Amino acid sequence: MPFRKLPTLIVFISFLSSVLVAQNEITKLPIIPNPSISRLSEGTFSINNMTGITFDKELEASANYLKDYIEKGSNIRLQKGKGIFFIKDNSIKNPEGYLLLVIPGKIEIKAKTDQGAFYAVQSLRQLLPETFENGSYSSKNVYIPATSIFDEPKFQYRGMHLDVARHFFSVEFIKKYIDMLAMLKLNTFHWHLTDDQGWRIEIQKYPKLQEIAAYRNETLIGHYNTDPQQFDGKRYGGFYTQEEVKEVVAYAKSRHITVIPEIEMPGHAQAAISAYPELGCTGEQISAATKWGVFEDIFCPKEETFEFLEGVLDEVLDLFPSEYIHIGGDEAPKTRWKACPHCQNLIKEKGLKDEHELQSYFITRMEKFLNEKGRQIIGWDEILEGGLAPNATVMSWRGTNGAVEAAKQHHNVIMTPTSHLYFDYYQSENDDEPLAIGGFLPLEKVYNFNPIPKELSDEEAKFVLGAQANLWTEYITTEQQVEYMVFPRMLALSEMVWSKPENKNYDDFVQRVEHFHKRLDALGINYANHLYEIEGNLTANGYELKTLTNGKNIRYSLDGSEPNLDSKIYSNPIPINENTYIKATVFDDGTKLGNTFSQAINPHLAFGKKITLNVEPNKAYSGSGATGLINGISGSDKRFGDKEWLGFWGDDVEITIDLGEEKQIQWIKTRFYDAQGQWIYAPKNIEITFDDGRRFPMRPDTSILHPKKSIKYVSIVTNIKSRFLKIKVKNFGTIPEGKQGAGNKAWTFIDEIIIK
Repeated sequence: MPFRKLPTLIVFISFLSSVLVAQNEITKLPIIPNPSISRLSEGTFSINNMTGITFDKELEASANYLKDYIEKGSNIRLQKGKGIFFIKDNSIKNPEGYLLLVIPGKIEIKAKTDQGAFYAVQSLRQLLPETFENGSYSSKNVYIPATSIFDEPKFQYRGMHLDVARHFFSVEFIKKYIDMLAMLKLNTFHWHLTDDQGWRIEIQKYPKLQEIAAYRNETLIGHYNTDPQQFDGKRYGGFYTQEEVKEVVAYAKSRHITVIPEIEMPGHAQAAISAYPELGCTGEQISAATKWGVFEDIFCPKEETFEFLEGVLDEVLDLFPSEYIHIGGDEAPKTRWKACPHCQNLIKEKGLKDEHELQSYFITRMEKFLNEKGRQIIGWDEILEGGLAPNATVMSWRGTNGAVEAAKQHHNVIMTPTSHLYFDYYQSENDDEPLAIGGFLPLEKVYNFNPIPKELSDEEAKFVLGAQANLWTEYITTEQQVEYMVFPRMLALSEMVWSKPENKNYDDFVQRVEHFHKRLDALGINYANHLYEIEGNLTANGYELKTLTNGKNIRYSLDGSEPNLDSKIYSNPIPINENTYIKATVFDDGTKLGNTFSQAINPHLAFGKKITLNVEPNKAYSGSGATGLINGISGSDKRFGDKEWLGFWGDDVEITIDLGEEKQIQWIKTRFYDAQGQWIYAPKNIEITFDDGRRFPMRPDTSILHPKKSIKYVSIVTNIKSRFLKIKVKNFGTIPEGKQGAGNKAWTFIDEIIIK
């Protein structure tokens, strides 16, 4: 029976199950994101100059997209007529779903909407040679394997964010970025247009936003935590004209991507206030911020400010047809409001409890304005504080608690936690990675994130619309670096939000990523390739080495020498009985791939012994668990999120170590991360207690200077006999006003506890 005449989706699925499963071998297609149902069968379809294309009118745009793609990528010119068929099919319930059938006689794409047909084209695109991407395919024929696919997304919101306020990127690059999203079936582009360091959108009613707020006097060099901070002394900035914005929005629409603008309020407003000082509480002239962080000058909730913001949003609404407008709502210090007579009078006048409820009043008022215009607001999860605006959607970034709270209140939620979806975090433990804000977010962690918090019931889970990855650009200065930070992690994001859990398999995904790299090469995308890196783990059997891709050898040395073709091939865990320095490299057919892996392991008295904690580390930063604190391996000096650092959010931690028998303890040493720009503070104090009851209180030692001043040490010389040690770590507490994360609990990050 010709597939074109199959009447319903149910018949098609039955067709896949009964006919294609009967093939001698079923091979997974190398498509990202992984389709719902896909089968590779016998035979091919040939596209050449004799191939025709025909379409139902509603699917014309996607048909033309495919035609243009093929003709720009090769010398093949498609004709009108039979060969490739685009067929509108109302039996497909999901408007983003599609059916794709490739058989020796034809290609059929069925979809209810052009959006579904467009996603079918993106899957078909990945079955064509990579050389189509750069126009270098030269043959007169291209053969596509016989294939059957039924596909639809798991989540309706599949987003990617880009911050252009910290660093500005061209319209052409924004279009390329949108093309990357479209290729991976992402459907939302969150455009972060305003912040303390720059205002990036033309507002004709307020020309000083372009003249003043779009520029800063200089920019921080290096990391925020560097002491002393240094600046480049160069004026920096730019903005998008309204015509350019319209161009971007139209371009995105043609690829079925909704552009959601973000206009920050009430915080992250220093650039805007630099242009119009009367919008702040002090009325004093300030400049756009020249470094990163959280700043006290925020919008003052007075009528003049609301008139300004409504005027801005009127023009924004004319440019962006999106249902949602993002209004920020995050990191708004209340210092100015507490000292402002107008704000304090407004709190009394409106019967508000405090400044947090004043922020809720601010957000609710702006929401009402947008609702009256037929739009909805999205805000970062701080908009929960002081009471959530009636119709707001919450973007949960400070973990998942905000999402759980909002969903239980029956508010829509978009998941974007820092721990799994902040692509400005390091993606490798290599020392040569480009400067990043901190943290550690490898590909696997992105891939394995579940956007549905386990605390939600099935009914509450329906309020989770999907997920989004964020790229903040404080440390990302070029377009090439943007690409490096998002790829290949964007591939993991796409599969996480599109594919059903039963269709996800990380090992299989890695093999498809390796194949997809060829397409990224052809597209000229500067992706990060960490597939040939080695991961090491200490187990009860010894030190294990593994690499992500199949069919390759790991060669290693134990004396710190560089591995070569004469080095041992890894096959079993390496016993660790003494100080060991492992170096290992992946080889394929005699060729070295990737960087050399290095790991020093230094056993000590607590190595392999029993350790317990009074609280579990935060699930976002659980590292290697409690045993990671005594496994002989120190964490990275550069990032706090690797598997050796354990993170605790606001908890006092009590650590008990059982050495098994009484031991002579000469000294104890450990260290803490202290990166206040990332809400991480060294503990207030530490106390170590021994069997005989002796206690040693101390504070992190700032006299021991480390090249990274964000590392704080604790060390003690004891010469005491003891079997048990108890180490109490007192959390810093609440982050003070004027600091990044003010009002939130501080994080504590602890590294290896070395006992000699």
